[in-house]
Amino acid sequence: MPPRTRPEMGFGEFIGFIAACMAINALAIDIMLPALPLLTASFHLTDPNQAQTVIGVYLIGTGISQLFYGPISDRYGRRVALTVGLLIFVLAGILSTLAESFSTLLAARALQGIGAGAPRVTAVALARDRYVGAQMAKVMSMAMVVFMVVPVLAPTLGQLVLFVAPWRWVFGMLVAAGIAVLWWMLLRLPETLAPGERRSISPASIYRAYRQTLTHRRTFGYMLALSLIIGAHLSFISSAQQILVDIFGAGASFTVLFALIAAATGLAAFFNARMVHRLGMRRICISGLIALLIINVLHLTLELSGRENLLIFMLLQGASVFIFGFLAADLNALAMEPMGHIAGTASSMIGFFSTVSSALIALFIGHLFNGTVIPLLGAYVALTILALGITWRVGDQGSGIRDQI
Repeated sequence: MPPRTRPEMGFGEFIGFIAACMAINALAIDIMLPALPLLTASFHLTDPNQAQTVIGVYLIGTGISQLFYGPISDRYGRRVALTVGLLIFVLAGILSTLAESFSTLLAARALQGIGAGAPRVTAVALARDRYVGAQMAKVMSMAMVVFMVVPVLAPTLGQLVLFVAPWRWVFGMLVAAGIAVLWWMLLRLPETLAPGERRSISPASIYRAYRQTLTHRRTFGYMLALSLIIGAHLSFISSAQQILVDIFGAGASFTVLFALIAAATGLAAFFNARMVHRLGMRRICISGLIALLIINVLHLTLELSGRENLLIFMLLQGASVFIFGFLAADLNALAMEPMGHIAGTASSMIGFFSTVSSALIALFIGHLFNGTVIPLLGAYVALTILALGITWRVGDQGSGIRDQI
């Protein structure tokens, strides 16, 4: 009898699986937000801003690990890389629940980030294996619509856990999520990388692929712009609990208010999936960056003039997050577009660069929190100006990207 093969996922299930791979990272970040004050109290931290570090070290671990998962997925297949990463993610989640010191918790969270690098890399590589160009951007945008349910619900889920159990059980939810995605993959995901397309894992081959990713003008430019925009977004996420609770006195309403803001990204991803074929990725990115700059200059002006209140913050920060929903998918797709022949390795380098650099930006901005939203809004303005200049410049000298307009 011939060996049994797994049926290929249908379009809808494939998008759902891509979304799950993306969502497990968002869950590992956002579910922690309600627990940050408890970490400060439990580990007797002297600076409340220190608690944000559990997010930063996780992201740094995620970014660094992607350098390894990309070559592994290009050599041995997407399923192997994803299996290894999810097993590490689950193990680290168990270690996090047992941590007796803050330093031990940070080490476990860094390890969990290392595991999470696999679904981050393979989600993009899986999409690039099956789709290209604007169709890939559409797939990623539709996956983001599903994925964005997680940032909306994760803080509420974390708060519900805290109502009935100690903060350590928040990590137990991450263990369950990792097992669920692993089980889904083992049952339903066929290997998308054909044997003839597998690349050597030799150091020279990996170096050539990474060098090609970093020296390709379009890929590097869009990767850098993506990193800056994610850095601004993560700065908001890292300080959201302090801003909404400490500045605006949201109290128990924090999870609801955060969910309302986060929902804007999913709405944007829905519209992006419908607009990307008609308008093109580059045009959407340029327009989005200009809009993001205008929104945050206005927001910063209102803050400096003393007119800031909770309603204004919700509306304008929600608008910023809405724009982010367009930019994240399209900048990533633009960076990946020339790299189809080394999709896994290119995805890992793009993921490493954007995750680590944005995490460092968020750590820096988060530690500047001073009881106002000025550090956050100033960061949005500065980072958006840089991203807009880079994105505009990438298409300036006939790089071929104008066919996206």
